[in-house]
Amino acid sequence: MTYVLITAAGIALCSLVGAVIGFLFENIPPAVEDALSGAAAGIMLCAAILGLVVPSMEFSGARALWLTPLGIFCGAFFLSGINIVGPRLAGGMGMTNGNDEACRHALLFVAAIAIHHFPEGIAAGVSFGTGNLSDAVTVTSGIAFQNIPEAMIIIPPLLKAGTGKKRAAIVAFISGAVEVAGVFFGYFAITLSRGILPFALAFAAGTMLYVIVDDMVPQTHIRGSGRLSTYCMLLGFCLMLTVDCLVS
Repeated sequence: MTYVLITAAGIALCSLVGAVIGFLFENIPPAVEDALSGAAAGIMLCAAILGLVVPSMEFSGARALWLTPLGIFCGAFFLSGINIVGPRLAGGMGMTNGNDEACRHALLFVAAIAIHHFPEGIAAGVSFGTGNLSDAVTVTSGIAFQNIPEAMIIIPPLLKAGTGKKRAAIVAFISGAVEVAGVFFGYFAITLSRGILPFALAFAAGTMLYVIVDDMVPQTHIRGSGRLSTYCMLLGFCLMLTVDCLVS
């Protein structure tokens, strides 16, 4: 249980560090913003594939042929529904000064990041529940370090949508807290967690892939910085690959 508490604290700390870094990118030129959005898309794409889709298939076993695709589409459909109720949710999060497109972008972005944190947290909790401390430390280290860039990329869209700094920090903290909740859920309900984890991972991957393809990539190609954002997307992808290799 001590290691679980340390893991939860480490995940929360990494989320806090990432959020602080994110505030450094509040007022930046459009080309730099597109480059950072491209890098964020690459980070999310790598996290979705390596941290969600691949583990979902591994945990699914013989069911991977249908369970993982089902989870991905369910996640995408869920975010489509978020689009419908977006204005009300955006108002509740304090997005009152940005235009409609900026609010929609920020809302989808935050939803995808927060949703994918829960099954990642479950995976960390389950790894401790198996009793293999070495594997557990490897899994949780990778999840914790990924939280730094993921928390960082949440802040700029929120600020652009009109969310104040204080509320943006709270949203980033809640996003990290979702993962902490997943850790404890996975640890205390390991049998149940193993049953839902494959679908939950794929569902989270679907939300992230939806945001990347439907929102993030198109947004980075409408102001003349498409090629720059493409290379930055590859850079972000490789950055997460590097993090994954270092902690594996």
